[in-house]
Amino acid sequence: MSIPQQGGGPIERREELADYIASGEKPRDAWRIGTEHEKFGFLTDTLEPLPYEGKRSVLAMLNGLRDRFGWSELRESGHLIGLSRDGANVSLEPGGQLELSGAPLSDIHQTDAETRQHLAEVRAVAEPLGIGFMGLGAAPVWRQDQMPMMPKGRYALMTPYMQRVGTLGTQMMYRTCTVQVNLDFASESDMVQKLRVALALQPVATALFASSPFLDGQMNGMKSWRAHIWQNLDEARTGLLPFVFEDGFGYERWVDYVLDVPMYFVFRDGKYIDALGQSFRDFLNGRLPALPGEIPTLSDWADHMTTVFPEARVKKYIEMRGADAGPLSHLNALPALWVGLTYDQGALDAASDLIRGWTAEQREGLRRAAARDGLAGEHDGLRLRDLAAEVLGLAEAGLAARGQLAGGADETGFLTVLRERVERGATLADDLLAKYHGEWQGELSRIYADTAY
Repeated sequence: MSIPQQGGGPIERREELADYIASGEKPRDAWRIGTEHEKFGFLTDTLEPLPYEGKRSVLAMLNGLRDRFGWSELRESGHLIGLSRDGANVSLEPGGQLELSGAPLSDIHQTDAETRQHLAEVRAVAEPLGIGFMGLGAAPVWRQDQMPMMPKGRYALMTPYMQRVGTLGTQMMYRTCTVQVNLDFASESDMVQKLRVALALQPVATALFASSPFLDGQMNGMKSWRAHIWQNLDEARTGLLPFVFEDGFGYERWVDYVLDVPMYFVFRDGKYIDALGQSFRDFLNGRLPALPGEIPTLSDWADHMTTVFPEARVKKYIEMRGADAGPLSHLNALPALWVGLTYDQGALDAASDLIRGWTAEQREGLRRAAARDGLAGEHDGLRLRDLAAEVLGLAEAGLAARGQLAGGADETGFLTVLRERVERGATLADDLLAKYHGEWQGELSRIYADTAY
């Protein structure tokens, strides 16, 4: 969940929009790792999703974490909708998915410790209440009409809009979970190189982390239904962005892209004002119908940047957005993969060489093959399993070169789960399907205990 921004002063020059992105530039020794993951909560006796309120609810979880572990409240219109502590946030996705947005950390060992602590705190609050949490890319059994809506103005606006654009937008909001990592860049050219690698190789990440082969209580024909959803909603703000690979791409071209994306809202005085379909370009000129005569602030720009949803996106950092949620090993492996590929220059250059010459059609073909077939996917002679093996080799070399040690071990061990998946050619989705057809004997309710944290 993106937390609404406030302040920043009115935007007086268009150049400030690109300057805002450039303000995120950091020297290499200041680069950090921000890992985010979402998870589904459920009642352990009925296997139903958590409501927002009640003795066993999302609200009970937030109250428990606050009272027992020293988190501070985040409220909207009087409703408790999140927590903060030491640079990290616990927040809510539209259907009550509980998200940890981790603090900016130096290495994957610290990410691992942070995630373990968070999951331990969640279990300590959840278990006495008869609540469980599971890590999957899509809710395997619950219908759309079973999902609660969290009391956030942003979601109240987005839900009807998503029903009008694309075909699967509300499924994305209410019935999917992801793991992603936010990484820094040193300069405009560094951002460009990293974003191109990130976008081109998101299909590899999608394949490696695929964990959503079920929906509505049955097989859905995909290895990553979550990734399939993103291919079928609001083309104005999703996708692999071919323009990023064109000569001359940089901060200004990214600004142009975001300006062309229709607005959702403006946040004022603790409330979301409906600006659906309106233009931020008009806003810059004081002609926004939702707020006639007003000029946007930098916080309005920061908010608008959170409403574009490509497979990787730029704010003051780069977000890698292509992976399904999964078990703890996956929550650590995702940041390890991208840190290895992008925080060592040798690995980044090698990854750039790997993707050089791929066409927009090939990148999109791999994206669709990854959602459908996972590591077995291929397009135009490019095989995802082979690419994953090569990419993992680059990431391992990059992590080894970083030399970040804990207990004598570097960060490469966090990729072990992915290496094993490539060697077997089996994603988590494949493993779950095998259990469904085998030991579960078609009883999908067993997935809750099997994937619980």
